[in-house]
Amino acid sequence: MSIEAARNALARAQINPQCIRAVWVGSESHPYAVKPSSTLVAEAIGAVPGVQAADWEFACKAGTEAMQAGIGFVGSGMGQYALAIGMDTAQGRPGDALEYTAASGGAAILLGPAAEALAVIQASYSYVSDTPDFWRRPQQAYPSHGDRFTGEPAYFKHVESAARAMMEGMGATAADYRYVVFHQPNVKFPQRAAKTLGFTPEQYETGLLAGVIGNTYAGSSIIGLTAILDVAQPGDRILMVSYGSGAGSDAFDLLATDRISARQRRAPTTRDYIARRTEIDYAMYTRYRGKLKVK
Repeated sequence: MSIEAARNALARAQINPQCIRAVWVGSESHPYAVKPSSTLVAEAIGAVPGVQAADWEFACKAGTEAMQAGIGFVGSGMGQYALAIGMDTAQGRPGDALEYTAASGGAAILLGPAAEALAVIQASYSYVSDTPDFWRRPQQAYPSHGDRFTGEPAYFKHVESAARAMMEGMGATAADYRYVVFHQPNVKFPQRAAKTLGFTPEQYETGLLAGVIGNTYAGSSIIGLTAILDVAQPGDRILMVSYGSGAGSDAFDLLATDRISARQRRAPTTRDYIARRTEIDYAMYTRYRGKLKVK
């Protein structure tokens, strides 16, 4: 999935993968405990060997953490382009709420010069604390979570604080944004956060359905962002706020440029992927995911 997302990003960017100087994959379900996912992606897209590669972890905001690093990497001149990916497979324990609220998937964001960008990141901000609402110890097959504490003081405190700090720093209000997207562990959390911050359904619904259906831990907020970028018009301003248990949020203020319209159909849209899904029964899902463990 990381490879396909990376190829879609390259199709829209229309650049030579040899120009990419960093490939970073954020996830909490890397296939190997000791072996990077990023080198597999870099090899598959033709970015090797002159590229920096690394895996990132910060629960559900590992992808936006990689984006933050990419801003510094490109902005400092260390590289022309950096590829940040947030990708996960479902990790829910049988019978746990995560089984029906978390899926598999994610997105890739290619960061590069503002003069070439389809959307410019005007600012970013991070807000973190040691809030143990979700965790998985080594050798444990499934994560644990703090039930109601995943909302308060975890999700809402961090998401809303990061969003407020971003808007205050930019001298903006909710009305200044065409779209807003939050991390989407379910439908209610992002709706409540949006309403508390003064956003209307027209501002958050575009990214909400995609992000909730595709809620994938590290990729949830980025999936919602890609759904917005698929339809955004030049001049549209976007606020994205991720959330990662443990806990922290990254906020981004983006502005769509005149180049975005011509690139939107160069790869499948987020809605295209959602529409082509094939439903299977729980027994088959359990078998494919190896959830039945015999000691």
